[in-house]
Amino acid sequence: MEPGDSTKQARAAAQLRKGVLEYCVLALMRDRPRYGVELLHALEDSGALATSQGTVYPLLSRLRRDDLVTTTWQESASGPPRRYYALTDSGRAALDEFTHVWPGFRDAVDTFLATPHHPHHSTGDLV
Repeated sequence: MEPGDSTKQARAAAQLRKGVLEYCVLALMRDRPRYGVELLHALEDSGALATSQGTVYPLLSRLRRDDLVTTTWQESASGPPRRYYALTDSGRAALDEFTHVWPGFRDAVDTFLATPHHPHHSTGDLV
């Protein structure tokens, strides 16, 4: 590994994570409401999507402002009340839309990564 490669890989991973994190968080709420730390742990368990509270909580606030999630406070047996986040109908629709778009996007990226592409040399001919 060349010096700086891990930094480049981390930067690439961060860009990918930024692009899909919102939809992964929505997907984690598909079956039931979740609280913030629970979402963080699920993302952490995935490995590639591990992130910080400083990323997840502002994201959750934006999802709430955009009416993609709603919140409720629930008592906790192990501490203070927790804010639970649940999908709204708009959030479910956004997740469904992403779920339909993702396979084609993923397949296109996989194709580019797997197949060597040679630039087309222009002959100057107009078709």
